[in-house]
Amino acid sequence: MSTVLDEALLEDTGRLLDTDRSGLLRAAATAGAQVRATWAAAVEIGVGAGGALDGLRPRALVLLARPGTEHAAARLVAALLAPTCPCPVVVTEVAPPWLGPLDVVVVSHRGSDQDPADAQVAEAVDRAVRRSAHVVLTGPADGPAPAAAAGRAMQVVPRIPGLEGLSTATDLAATFATTRALGLLDVDGEALADRLDDEAERSGPRHEAFVAPAKALALRFAEHTPLLWGTDPVATGLAEYGAVVLAAHAGVVAHAGPVSGAVAVPALAARLESGAAEDSIFADPFDDPGGGPPPRLVVVTVREDLATRRLAEDAARRWPAADTLEIDHLELAGDTPGHDAVRSAVLALRLDLAALYLGLATGTAGADPAEGARPGVGSG
Repeated sequence: MSTVLDEALLEDTGRLLDTDRSGLLRAAATAGAQVRATWAAAVEIGVGAGGALDGLRPRALVLLARPGTEHAAARLVAALLAPTCPCPVVVTEVAPPWLGPLDVVVVSHRGSDQDPADAQVAEAVDRAVRRSAHVVLTGPADGPAPAAAAGRAMQVVPRIPGLEGLSTATDLAATFATTRALGLLDVDGEALADRLDDEAERSGPRHEAFVAPAKALALRFAEHTPLLWGTDPVATGLAEYGAVVLAAHAGVVAHAGPVSGAVAVPALAARLESGAAEDSIFADPFDDPGGGPPPRLVVVTVREDLATRRLAEDAARRWPAADTLEIDHLELAGDTPGHDAVRSAVLALRLDLAALYLGLATGTAGADPAEGARPGVGSG
């Protein structure tokens, strides 16, 4: 497969959509619809006001997630809950041995009999229901996990099936519906869906890169090692999510962590200090004493408090060439419930789309690996 960016592909809508044989961009753009459908399904089975979880004060909230985007999204939710949640939030791939009837477990599965991850999820669901925990199970109606639940879980069946790695909106909707029912994090599902629709439109394949923020981000990542550094714990969780989707959809290895943790990676920080020379138009791409693509720092910001703003400003002064990943006030107006949660979900979608654009423009996404690079991809 080619790893050379075909920049012209991103500006040619017809070629771009033809290249996307698996419909990855279309699947990502359904994020808002995924939220609406999942939220409605959750309410119907009693995850909402007046439902089985209403008034429950859990001893612990367990987010049981498969490896990959599901686990990264669960960690992001845990970071959102951390400042105010009165109970422990545990992100895990297996059911803790201490589960009991006072605990709530949120689980996502993909309904596959061949996927080892789903088999592990089924084992965890079996333990959770046997210990009488409250289980919210999100995924297809059939599969190992529903069989293990044997009707003892609240099963949210999404009406819009998502592709592998592109169902984050579904997972977030089910989790946010649960946290709202428990009184732990109040997110407005309709507002979240509307904002995701707006982001999908702004970053859609028919817009040029100077208009579409996801395309612009993909171009900035190209032929660099992305460093996604968050200014706050939620932003760091989002950065970690970005590293996962870049690997999954673009085959790009990225580093994620907090801006304040730059002192723990002195070699990367040193390369950033010399980044201006490496990005010069006169630089020789074959003379790379650093031993790899130059780093591209993206400072990720979610919260808007004074401390976060100061960290972002300090980072901009220290590394003037750094980019920022944040929500502009005009993009997300209004003080909606779960404001940080909505902002995080919108930026997660932007990272999904950026990774897909980068993968499609380098031939690493949307193709059968046996085919190799398609004609025209990587030719520029």
